Amino acid sequence: MQKSSTKTKEPKFIAKEFIEKRRLKLSDLRRFFDSEVPELTANMKTRLFLVWGLLITSGLGLALNLYNLQIVRGPNLTKRARSQQMVAVRPFMPRRPVVDRSLQMVAIDRPVYTLYVHPQSFTKSREHVAQKLAPVLNKDAGDLEQKFAKRKSGILLSSSLSEEIADRLYDMRLDGLDLRKKYARFYPQQDLFADVVGYVNVDRRGQAGVEYSQEKLLERSSKTLRITRTGNGSLMPSRAPQGFFHADDLRLQLTIDSRLQRSARAALMKQIKKFNAKRGAVIVMDAWDGSILTMVSQPTYNPNQYSKADISLFKNWTVADLYEPGSTFKPLNVAIALEAGTIQPDDVFNDSGAIKVADHTIRNAELKSHGNINIAEILKHSSNVGMVKIIQKLNPSIYYGWLERMGFGQTVDTDLPFTVASQLKTQEEFINSPIEPATTSFGQGFSITPLQLVQMHGALANGGKLVTPHVVKGLIDSKGQIHDSPNLPKPRQIFSPVTTQKVVEMMEMVVANGTGKAAKIPGYRIGGKTGTAQKASKSGGYRSDARITSFVSILPVELPRYVVLALVDEPQGANAYGGTVAAPIVKSVMEALISLQKIAPVEE
Repeated sequence: MQKSSTKTKEPKFIAKEFIEKRRLKLSDLRRFFDSEVPELTANMKTRLFLVWGLLITSGLGLALNLYNLQIVRGPNLTKRARSQQMVAVRPFMPRRPVVDRSLQMVAIDRPVYTLYVHPQSFTKSREHVAQKLAPVLNKDAGDLEQKFAKRKSGILLSSSLSEEIADRLYDMRLDGLDLRKKYARFYPQQDLFADVVGYVNVDRRGQAGVEYSQEKLLERSSKTLRITRTGNGSLMPSRAPQGFFHADDLRLQLTIDSRLQRSARAALMKQIKKFNAKRGAVIVMDAWDGSILTMVSQPTYNPNQYSKADISLFKNWTVADLYEPGSTFKPLNVAIALEAGTIQPDDVFNDSGAIKVADHTIRNAELKSHGNINIAEILKHSSNVGMVKIIQKLNPSIYYGWLERMGFGQTVDTDLPFTVASQLKTQEEFINSPIEPATTSFGQGFSITPLQLVQMHGALANGGKLVTPHVVKGLIDSKGQIHDSPNLPKPRQIFSPVTTQKVVEMMEMVVANGTGKAAKIPGYRIGGKTGTAQKASKSGGYRSDARITSFVSILPVELPRYVVLALVDEPQGANAYGGTVAAPIVKSVMEALISLQKIAPVEE
């Protein structure tokens, strides 16, 4: 009974009771369990084996999984983790602004919005939404409602809404409107600078003007970097390079003066309208350094709406079109002859009204003679006969060399795009044909661009140096410091200062009491030269129904600095000449220039 009773007790109580009754060693205790509770010992061993088996199996499984994760799949998982933790960022970098010489804004990137509507998301009626949107978008409410009825989603209403209009749309709190922000180039002066600045297309690439030629200066550098982001997707600025999210404050500054540009455009448009002309242009250059203060032409285009413009207007014809300058080239020929030593300033020539050269007869434009006249009077009366006689004193090969030295056959080195090279007959043809030097003497038979004529007259105004005409001053920061100013070629001396000053003083007579009297300004000494050139025909020879009128001036005569050129192409009327059409334009421009540059009048 006792034995049976003992077996019903819990093992721990049996062991305790047994130990308390006897003082036994551990070996005795083991023998006791082996003999007294054999069923319990077997069960415990089985359980222990099971537990250990499970632990070992789990450990092996973990080890295998760890091997799989760390060794087999490790590189791929690492890549996936980094892609989740890092993001490639290339922030939008606005194109640099363009400003004029007085820091007036000419071109800038500004936010615009594309508006989509999704009628299926309207919580108001289509009629209600249309009535709300119509006055803001300047559209007809009925037309909008019809559009809403045709599609349930993704209806484009506008692709270039201003920030102001976008704010008004946000304030309406209408469901179903989708405004998407982007940046677009904006030209606050509209068409005033179009010929100089050009425009940017939908791909944000410059297509004309300095937007094209100065692309590298206008485009801010933008690098793609990988930056850590948080669990909710936010970027961690602390991991970004310093200044990564901030654009620089540099702006491209032009040499153009918007005030003078505006005055020149008004004077030009007035004469184009008066004489019903095809087109016209005005250029003002500081001959001391070649900076262009004004370059304007008409007709032109609004770069904010370039897609609506005639594609031919994108080309700045003052640098991309050739023309025969006519009598405006005569002062340069006088300078060549003086510098070559074949004439003296007080030489006298007989102008009989006509002169025969080979098989051709050359006459004065007014078909009249002037008798014995000196060189200054030849310019004053714009005598073709007198100019032919001056150039006949020059050896044709020497004359041709002087023309090449002045840049004929070359393009003007400038920062404006799409310039073309001037054209002159071959040396062999020029030397062997007496008519070629003769017609060249009064500005016909060769072609140059208006900008090249200004550059050449600049050499008369600055003491004989060919400078580089340019419209870019450089990148300027908010403190007014210039960065990346253009590296202009060194001016090239072609005439002596003595020669050029004599020629400028001769040109003064043209304005004082010659063909350029319409450009006279009381109190100021101004040199000038008119030009009324025939236009070449595509079939050869010259057109009898078309001419190009021009006037070029240099001021002030006592200290020459500025060159002003005005051209009007194909003016209509019997009285359409350089002195009547172009000279009044130059006068208006010079009056504005005198005021802006504070040029003092001559002391009596």
